[in-house]
Amino acid sequence: MDIKFESLTELYKRMKPALTAKKNEFQRLGIKYIKEEDIWNYLKETKWGKSINLSLSEMVNDVLNSDNYKIESYVQKKMDEIPRTVNLEENNEV
Repeated sequence: MDIKFESLTELYKRMKPALTAKKNEFQRLGIKYIKEEDIWNYLKETKWGKSINLSLSEMVNDVLNSDNYKIESYVQKKMDEIPRTVNLEENNEV
């Protein structure tokens, strides 16, 4: 039986337990900054974007068995792309 999803939002919600399990794995390793969204975005950009007709079980397998180092490197690279600014507001205490 094939499960059809009407939107990526619906698919993401269905994948959330697997994504949370993977996030928890990172937390057990002491890596607390990686979120479910990061894992989803990594796989969507690096693996799923090139695939067609993936089953839910294949996607869950991808989440649970993806390389932690590659996900962490992906997230660090994305963080490096975020522009940083100096907060010079006077009303903040230092």
